[in-house]
Amino acid sequence: MNENPLLTIQKFGQSIWLDFIDRKMIMSGKLKKLIDEDGIRGVTSNPKIFKDAIAEGKEYEDDIRALAEKHKSTAEIYQALTVDDIRRTADLFRPLYDASDGRHGFVSLEVNPHLARDIDGTLEEARQLWAALERPNVFIKVPATLEGLICIRQLISEAININVTLLFGLARYRQVAEAFTAGMEARRRKGQPLEHVSSVASFFLSRIDVLVDPLLKKIIENGSEKADQARRLQGQVAIASAKEAYQIYKEIFKGPHFRTLAHQGARPQRVLWASTGTKNPDYSDVKYVEALIGPETINTLPQKTIDAYRDHGYPAPLLGTELGQAGQMFCILRDLDIHIDKLTRQLEDEGIRKFNEPYDSLLTALEKKRSQIVAKI
Repeated sequence: MNENPLLTIQKFGQSIWLDFIDRKMIMSGKLKKLIDEDGIRGVTSNPKIFKDAIAEGKEYEDDIRALAEKHKSTAEIYQALTVDDIRRTADLFRPLYDASDGRHGFVSLEVNPHLARDIDGTLEEARQLWAALERPNVFIKVPATLEGLICIRQLISEAININVTLLFGLARYRQVAEAFTAGMEARRRKGQPLEHVSSVASFFLSRIDVLVDPLLKKIIENGSEKADQARRLQGQVAIASAKEAYQIYKEIFKGPHFRTLAHQGARPQRVLWASTGTKNPDYSDVKYVEALIGPETINTLPQKTIDAYRDHGYPAPLLGTELGQAGQMFCILRDLDIHIDKLTRQLEDEGIRKFNEPYDSLLTALEKKRSQIVAKI
């Protein structure tokens, strides 16, 4: 019998995480099965995932009722439900975390997305969530906004594990890595331990192609002399970005400055490929898995992509290949008058809005349920 491709990926140094969580999956044993049979090494969550789980799932009804009867606010109910799910999931992964000396077995919970540009608010909520979770194998998700960079440095200096989210651009990724390093350096200067302070930088991929491909298609359809160049880049810019990001990762975390921190116990901030479900039906459903396998990386996949890769994945360490071509693609983009830095800033703004909307929708649904229960008390 052929080995499960999801397990084979581990041989190349990459971890596969699940980009989904809900209580039914936790309680039914389905998540435990994914850990045992597919080698899933972590879980990520976001407001949209919790909206789908809590607003539509019946598994939360009793807890919502009990909290409403205690006169908890809608925001307090939301936090109680999400913290409980993350705790349960972290406990499932705790044996893996312990066995791997804290390298695997993490679960992520995001700060309120409305705080994306609020430094003080993000710091306060991140500290509150970290204390409420009371687990070493959790990440607090903080967006890679300019304000978020300040928070990342400070929280890392306080030994709070951070998953940097909503990261799209290469220049911003370098700033994220530098913020993490600065936080670790602050700990070193104070003589504080560096071991088991963990972080990942979640680089969102498929949304890049979703935004860039229509611009390329327009150039192709115009029939200009640059049509062939545009055609060459269709569906390739996100993967090229990932390959370039990985080179930045190696430059920073294999370099002499971080080596000094590593000698004192610091671990690098691993890069994580996010938004890896294929959104264009013309592309392979494992497109953002197959090309991005490499050492010391993570790929977080929705359930549909996990199922697809288990069925027809062919793992190979391709992340470090064709690097020259990846770099050339950004030169071609400039020649086509497509400004990738401007587009990634747009994606950051859109990403904040796309998390705000389901968060608000979920709180509206929770408020309706809470009000109905309170009215009967």
